[in-house]
Amino acid sequence: MLPDDENTVANMMKTFYSSPAVSTNGSDEIFHRDFSACISDNPFIEGYIILDDLKTAGYAMLAKSFCTEFGKPCVWIEDIYILPEHRGKGFATAFVNSIKEKYLDSVIRLEVEDDNISALSVYKKCGFTHLPYKEMIFTGGTPNE
Repeated sequence: MLPDDENTVANMMKTFYSSPAVSTNGSDEIFHRDFSACISDNPFIEGYIILDDLKTAGYAMLAKSFCTEFGKPCVWIEDIYILPEHRGKGFATAFVNSIKEKYLDSVIRLEVEDDNISALSVYKKCGFTHLPYKEMIFTGGTPNE
């Protein structure tokens, strides 16, 4: 991602986060913070523009951490969105496979909604398997008792 990509990425994020593929809606403020982090020197996030013959076909964001379960770095595919007119051309598969190559000795994780059949198919094709975890979240502020 480059600074000039902000409006394009923000528009794709709005579409992605308002779709059934994501359980939260996000906000313009969050989209701006995410994009800004991607183009900064933040070591925990990377942003990508996915191209089809030099035309924007989608975007992706990765978050990096350490996985104590496996004792090695962890890369989360946080967002991967392909514009509808570019779907079915293998861009998501190619992106995921490139990340697997780039981060050979890392755990690669992602979240996917159960009813996102096309994404599930791509991820299974790329070698991902289901984890039986129940995920929980605390986003800050005063915890409820």
